[in-house]
Amino acid sequence: MKILNFGSLNLDYVYDVDHFVQPGETMSSKGLYINCGGKGLNQSIAAAKAGNMVYHAAYLGKGGEVLEDKLTENGVDTSLIGRMEESCGHAIIQVDGNGQNCILLYGGTNQLLTKKYIHGTLDKFGNEGLVLLQNETNLVGYIMEEAHKRGLKIALNAAPMDEKVLGFPLELLDWLIVNEVEGKQIAGCEKDEEILPVLKKKYSSMKILLTLGSKGAICFSHGETYKIGCYQVEVVDTTAAGDTFSGYFLYGVLNGKSISQSLLLATTASALAIGKKGASDSVPLKEEVEEILKEKKFGSLIVEKID
Repeated sequence: MKILNFGSLNLDYVYDVDHFVQPGETMSSKGLYINCGGKGLNQSIAAAKAGNMVYHAAYLGKGGEVLEDKLTENGVDTSLIGRMEESCGHAIIQVDGNGQNCILLYGGTNQLLTKKYIHGTLDKFGNEGLVLLQNETNLVGYIMEEAHKRGLKIALNAAPMDEKVLGFPLELLDWLIVNEVEGKQIAGCEKDEEILPVLKKKYSSMKILLTLGSKGAICFSHGETYKIGCYQVEVVDTTAAGDTFSGYFLYGVLNGKSISQSLLLATTASALAIGKKGASDSVPLKEEVEEILKEKKFGSLIVEKID
């Protein structure tokens, strides 16, 4: 199935630090890396590396030519990307000694999508496939409404989470992809175990992928709930782990794999991603993931049906 990703394009300025900068603190970093990133770009590349036919939709800003090149070299169709003279989006990312990160975003041209551009892009894409969205662009709710009118499937990764997400027509989604923090905010609950019951009751037809970091992931689909743990591997950089998980999971469910198979594929891909520095460059190829699974190099995981 084709994927149309209305997704952010960012230049990532990644700083190696001993710890995250505290209020009032001035600190020297141990290294600087400039990478291609943005949740949109990362997910397009992950979905393409997994084997999907992916079209990326965005406005490319000044200084962002390398971002289009990165998409193209990873098999993403960039023919629907528009051009603007404004600055492209960028992110300032701190990565600490444990591989954890914190991210400051500047939207740039990611926040300048127009209704005219959205209509034209959807018309060119056609009425078959899935529209993938994140919360790093503007007009996300409008894209959902227009995609739904055309009979397209819709998946939203509700990150970065803010109050705008609560105003989106979430009932139109086929897939909601959230981590435990985002899930609790959307559900309006305080405990991880309350997320799925609340969301299932509120959005009965929506399928949900809930990622839980080192605790694995839970998926609700067609009245059934599945849970998977995670591999015990060295953590170098978690920057694109969630995007990798989403891209590979969507490949699975869009291409006839079971929920269990899709969860195992996504978990293995993200385990490979956290072992490398960078964002899009850390996303593994499908061949690498399949080899890990075949040889059981990370060990074995069991997908448990819990409902």
